[in-house]
Amino acid sequence: MKKKLALGTTVVAVLAAGTFGAVSANASAPAAAPAAVVKADAGNDNLFQTNHLTVEAATDAAEAVLDAAAKENQRVSVAVVDRNGNTLVTLRGDGAGPQSYESAVKKAFTAVSWNAPTSELVKRLEQAPNLKDIPGTLFLGGGAPVTAKGGPIAGIGVAGAPSGDLDEKFARAGVAELAK
Repeated sequence: MKKKLALGTTVVAVLAAGTFGAVSANASAPAAAPAAVVKADAGNDNLFQTNHLTVEAATDAAEAVLDAAAKENQRVSVAVVDRNGNTLVTLRGDGAGPQSYESAVKKAFTAVSWNAPTSELVKRLEQAPNLKDIPGTLFLGGGAPVTAKGGPIAGIGVAGAPSGDLDEKFARAGVAELAK
């Protein structure tokens, strides 16, 4: 049986003795674009472009955090999340506490969500204590946003040092690595 399809593709199917045989497709003519396709270009007012951190850059930043912490004999975990709060990289440093892994992710998410260091966000809790109730957030020092072209593109969260100030210092080392 031969059947000519509307898009110019010929399909051959064989049916013999109740079993299916070979099916072959030949795309001899180019398929026409569907009529509902929207032209996606920079001039389209319905679209906008965003910047994203690569996994390689996120890994470099995370390693810079662990190096900075090691220089001060601190055992921490680090997380780097993208603009949408999705985890790109999480590294648990040697000897870091079990709670540090999840805390680092939440601090990174919090920093990118508000495009502010988490130490500054802690101060906002005085005026809006319900902020802490937002799922996935952690309002403790140790999170730093990463920006490019005026907008947030990632967050770096660090947990495990004896203070949020130290965690945030190490997070800033990761941000500095990305600025190189």
